[in-house]
Amino acid sequence: MRVLVVEDQAALADSVARVLRREGMAVDVAYDGEAALQRTAVLDYDVVVLDRDLPGVHGDQVCRALVARESPSRVLMLTASGTVAERVEGLGLGADDYLPKPFAYAELVARIRAVGRRSRPAAPPVLVNGDLRLDPAQRIATRAGARLALSPKEFAVLEHLLTAQGRVVSAEELLDRVWDEAADPFTTTVKATINRLRAKLGDPPLIVTVARAGYRI
Repeated sequence: MRVLVVEDQAALADSVARVLRREGMAVDVAYDGEAALQRTAVLDYDVVVLDRDLPGVHGDQVCRALVARESPSRVLMLTASGTVAERVEGLGLGADDYLPKPFAYAELVARIRAVGRRSRPAAPPVLVNGDLRLDPAQRIATRAGARLALSPKEFAVLEHLLTAQGRVVSAEELLDRVWDEAADPFTTTVKATINRLRAKLGDPPLIVTVARAGYRI
């Protein structure tokens, strides 16, 4: 899942980003509304976590712009005000969900996953391929009943490949959906992650390399 966190309080924005990255999400951060509009014009995020009370370009303007351009990104709006009237107004702007500050990180993660599922075709709650099972909600992957010790990136790559349901996924797509904007597009990190993942999955091999195209399960 690719997420954009838009929050002018840098400490809070960076803290949220760290939590979401530990959950295996690819996270970019924008500290104002103008930067958010620039990033969303270039990338289609699964979820935009949007502070409503942004200085300069207000969060309401960002939300309206995403709706106007028919962006596929889902919007989870944050605000210091938790009144019913504020929530109704925020949802009326086109936000998909609304979370008042302060919030528990566990709830934020759960809400991001919930609205993120609406940004793409529905996938089963547990992804299965032969004796491989992956539970995105519980962050558990097993093969032949044995739990796999996967890093967040390895888990995210495996989830993306399973969700593709046999479709060939290019290295560029994996870099775009699993890593954030800091990733070097010329790096071999995707190949290295695939190699580590193959080793952990064991035999018989599950991930197939398709020459000059990418990978599939």
